[in-house]
Amino acid sequence: MHVYVDDIIFGSTKKNCKDLVHKMQGEIEMSMIGELNYFLGLQAKQMNHGMFLHHTKYCKALLKKFDMEKSKEAATPMATNCYLSADKKAKLVDQTKYKAIIGSLLYLTSRRHQIMFSVCICARYQYYLREFHFSVVKRVMKYLIRTLDVGLWYPKGV
Repeated sequence: MHVYVDDIIFGSTKKNCKDLVHKMQGEIEMSMIGELNYFLGLQAKQMNHGMFLHHTKYCKALLKKFDMEKSKEAATPMATNCYLSADKKAKLVDQTKYKAIIGSLLYLTSRRHQIMFSVCICARYQYYLREFHFSVVKRVMKYLIRTLDVGLWYPKGV
């Protein structure tokens, strides 16, 4: 069982959680909000046989924010033959949107390790931004469309 209390999350068995809550309420002013469902973009689905953590809601909001929710999906976050460089001759693009997407994707790398390499490579080119850099970032976003329901499964008792 995982419980969210104001800005603290703690998890344990139901009995241990109840004991901890009882002890904490004796020491500090505290209110129980209940079982963890959503915290800082992370969704938790708790079941009898385990817990599933995912970013589906965050990813959908991210895709909508950057008007990409209806884009075609991509099978991988980056093409295998992709080569990024600081080519000063290529066409410049707006850095503001690129940096906003990179920041949002960097947050996702904490739970979505399959995009970490691509996002970190793209983050290197925030100041030498060209059209081909932006197309790589868009591919990562298209990969999110394909993997919206991907998350981490934590079986009970392991």
